[in-house]
Amino acid sequence: MSDNTVLALTAGEPAGIGPELCLQLAAKQRDAGLVIIASQPMLNERAKQLGLDVTLYPWLPGTEPHTAAGKLSVLHVEGCASFSPGKLDTANSAYVLETLTRAAQGCLAGDFGGMVTAPVHKGVINEAGIEFSGHTEFLQQLCGVERVVMMLATETLRVALVTTHLPLKEVPAAITPERLTQVATILNADLKTFFGIRQPRILVAGLNPHAGESGHLGREEMEVIEPTLEKLRANGLQLTGPLPADTLFTPHWLDDADAALAMYHDQGLPVLKFQGFGRAVNITLGLPIVRTSVDHGTALDLAGTGKANAGSLHTAIRVAEQMARSLKSANRKTLN
Repeated sequence: MSDNTVLALTAGEPAGIGPELCLQLAAKQRDAGLVIIASQPMLNERAKQLGLDVTLYPWLPGTEPHTAAGKLSVLHVEGCASFSPGKLDTANSAYVLETLTRAAQGCLAGDFGGMVTAPVHKGVINEAGIEFSGHTEFLQQLCGVERVVMMLATETLRVALVTTHLPLKEVPAAITPERLTQVATILNADLKTFFGIRQPRILVAGLNPHAGESGHLGREEMEVIEPTLEKLRANGLQLTGPLPADTLFTPHWLDDADAALAMYHDQGLPVLKFQGFGRAVNITLGLPIVRTSVDHGTALDLAGTGKANAGSLHTAIRVAEQMARSLKSANRKTLN
């Protein structure tokens, strides 16, 4: 890979706003070298529907992508069966997953410094008979790693998750000493590698209201979370908790922290999205590659209207660039 970082950008669900968010990037000159991974005919059709003056150029590995206004480089992927905005089609599901596979494989091969993903629609992929719980788990399997961590971030807040896309009734059993140890260790290490934090300060939420209230509102804190945190502290991790989630997310605690670790999806992410929806980025930690994403869904009702806001995508691209540079620097130090 050249010194100029090239990022792969998957266009996501064809019926959603992902394709037009990608096309909006051509509105002005770009610093980042971006390659859109998608069906080129689908992108051309969406640009025509929206009246966007964008020229798409085929991209080949090892070449520099276009960065000038009005131009985008595309790695074409076959199999997009229908292009209609707002209308889901199960026939597109395999194509959507192929775009993710091509991006990740390109990162592993060194063609890309990282990948940024526009939103996909989990429901239609599963309706096509393909088991899919999300980008995070898909990339975990594709990259062959035991554990990954989902973290969302704004300019002032980072929230990582111990469990991700699980029904709420399955969460308590999933919070094991092994999982909590792996997640906290990955979070600590990647805050160092990708964000330059020498000694990360991490706040850890309890599972139950009031962090269990000394066992009166649940015993997971006493039996699993606190003993695990004690062992991790003994290994040098700077962890505070378990704290009640309703007080953890207050300035008193957050002002002196680098990240918060929530036990489940809807414990931590509503707070973060309330603070910075449309300006936040979804980051997958624990992978051998860089992956960021937008903080929103496919927005089928906005698809094809030209009203979709690309703010989160711009943030995801900027963070991916920063992470790719940090990873490259860390790899150089390792080689030296």
